[in-house]
Amino acid sequence: MNKALIWAGAICICIGVCWPWIKHIPLGRLPGDITIAREHFRFYFPVTTSLLLSVLISVLIWFFRK
Repeated sequence: MNKALIWAGAICICIGVCWPWIKHIPLGRLPGDITIAREHFRFYFPVTTSLLLSVLISVLIWFFRK
């Protein structure tokens, strides 16, 4: 558990340091993401972004377990 917390903290620090560059990546605005905007209502469901991040995380986990 200690190693997992250290890795989670290190990842959060890396994301924080790299945030000026990360925020320009178009995640959340990909084709296939569902956006419904009405007068007093906005619904957003990032289908494509979720699938892409899931594949990326799965590949990273597979890579580090080997």
